[in-house]
Amino acid sequence: MNKKNIAIIGLGYVGLPLAISFVKKNFNVFGYDIDKSKIKELKNCHDRTNEIEKKSLKNLRKINFVSRINYLKKCNIFIITVPTPVDKNNIPDLRSLIDATNLVSRCIKPLDLVVYESTVYPGTTTEICGNILEKKTNLKISNNTLSKKEKNLFYLGYSPERINPGDRVHNLQNVCKLVSASSEAGVKLVKDLYKKICKNIHICSSIEIAESAKIIENTQRDLNIALINELQMIFEKMNINIYDVLDAAKTKWNFLNFQPGLVGGHCIGVDPYYLTYKAKKIGHKPKLILAGRYINDEMPNYFKKKILNLIKKKFNKKVNLLFMGLTFKENCNDLRNSKNLELCSLLSKDFLVDAYDPNMRMNNFKKIEKKINFINKIKKKYDVIIIALPHNNFIKMGFNNIKKLLKKNGIIFDLKNTFGKFFIS
Repeated sequence: MNKKNIAIIGLGYVGLPLAISFVKKNFNVFGYDIDKSKIKELKNCHDRTNEIEKKSLKNLRKINFVSRINYLKKCNIFIITVPTPVDKNNIPDLRSLIDATNLVSRCIKPLDLVVYESTVYPGTTTEICGNILEKKTNLKISNNTLSKKEKNLFYLGYSPERINPGDRVHNLQNVCKLVSASSEAGVKLVKDLYKKICKNIHICSSIEIAESAKIIENTQRDLNIALINELQMIFEKMNINIYDVLDAAKTKWNFLNFQPGLVGGHCIGVDPYYLTYKAKKIGHKPKLILAGRYINDEMPNYFKKKILNLIKKKFNKKVNLLFMGLTFKENCNDLRNSKNLELCSLLSKDFLVDAYDPNMRMNNFKKIEKKINFINKIKKKYDVIIIALPHNNFIKMGFNNIKKLLKKNGIIFDLKNTFGKFFIS
């Protein structure tokens, strides 16, 4: 068995860096995605996520990018990195995960290794994915009670992704990688695999612990941001600047310096719903977690009302507005669950809005929000400018250059305190 043949299922923000990392270590990597246009782009060394550094793009030529299942039957290691979103009712949507599992079930052989990196609620990997693999293949999941001579088994592992889009510091090589598996033998395989590409490994005593650790990382962050968002609302009514308060509070050694803002994306705005879904299944109704989610989900409406009230006090006309920054966070091009895009859409109902984000191709925006006028270049002046994100591009522009884009008596809203104040007239 050639353990150098590895399949990465899903080539987005998680799967692509994995594929690059393994091919650098001389694995024979097969990168699979159902999006044939993405496969074509990758074969031409184009990364639509912008997560691969330019110096590493040449390594894309060493990866076997495929959209047909036959190629995957050569592999003995399968890593599944497909997205796990929620539906419109905030219920976990596992369709992509189940589809990927069914696909792998048609390829795995005895003693193969299947590792999941997608974020899930505790129990999903074994109870749903593992169960599908066993039923479809007639193989058994390796566990510590099976005989070492048993050949009709496969190894099941879970190693949650910790990719942070736009972050060049906390990358796959530098973060501590959690690893787990259904048996001691499986843990050794998963650990040895990721040791090839990651400096730090932490072994979890079960798959469920690794799943739980991943899901509370983002739930904790979501709650902390929700607390600061609520504090911002309170202090605003008292005419107190939240950022001045935070500057003072963080001088204490154990104060956690979270910032207010819009919480979107594919992790922080989603993972708490996975945990609360599972909690309800076992008879516990979460209160604090859902309260934090409610606050953060309502922030676009809060900012809209705040901006609308200030503009109405200033202008007696239909104003034109420039909205700068539409992705879910700074320095990335990821639009999934972007609360900045949601806020921009809400404002477009009341104002003439031009939307600008140099991190994104405008064609991608136009497919999502047709009512917003997306621009590639800023060519005129505006009554109102909203700086929604501290993109490096905007910081490089500098506040004075942005202010030159204002008409006389114009207003700037600096939502993330990039240049020092929320409201600048």
